[in-house]
Amino acid sequence: MQHIVRGVLDFRQNVYPKRKDLFGALADGQNPDVLFITCSDSRIDPNLVTGTNPGDLFICRNAGNIIPPHSNETGGMTASIEYAVAVLQVRHIIICGHTDCGAVKGAMNISALKGLPHVKEWLGHCRSAMEIVRERNNVPTEFSLDSQYLNEAIEENVLQQVQHLRTHPVVAVKLAMQKVQIHGWVYNIKTGDIRCCGRDSMDFKSFDEFYAEEIARLSLES
Repeated sequence: MQHIVRGVLDFRQNVYPKRKDLFGALADGQNPDVLFITCSDSRIDPNLVTGTNPGDLFICRNAGNIIPPHSNETGGMTASIEYAVAVLQVRHIIICGHTDCGAVKGAMNISALKGLPHVKEWLGHCRSAMEIVRERNNVPTEFSLDSQYLNEAIEENVLQQVQHLRTHPVVAVKLAMQKVQIHGWVYNIKTGDIRCCGRDSMDFKSFDEFYAEEIARLSLES
């Protein structure tokens, strides 16, 4: 805990004074443009990866960057999505998975989670992704998915969570009115690369290819 205490002291003494105007502007409200949904994994720092400041991202985190399909049962993810889209009026929703995801590893061998009933139930929201990977690779149902399928399962999980997100009425309305865009990402912890899907395609592409138009505009502006 000492490094946490040290960090807070440094924030108060050095970081906050240098950015006092930013925090002053944020004190009475927020206006983020992006809802960023990612895994609880300690190795993921959304602001660091995206080069953003406090106030830029409305961040939701859970094991496996999971979005349960919409239902009449209220949950933290459902309420957060509804608030971000309906009240904060975010224009973009990023669902960011990552390499070496422990949640996806668990979903690949769900029967091994006997001592973790809540984790097992939560990872049930990854089932469609795992079944797709199993069918695609002709893996019999009596066998768990082994590590050779991990990266494929991570990407497929992001794709399926994108589909779950579309079932939320508040998101469906904004999509129909073209007032929100959904982006699926997989962040590579080792290399720093990001693979992307979304818009009108469910095929993953490199970050530079997916955002080629935006990068070109930035080059012209610089």
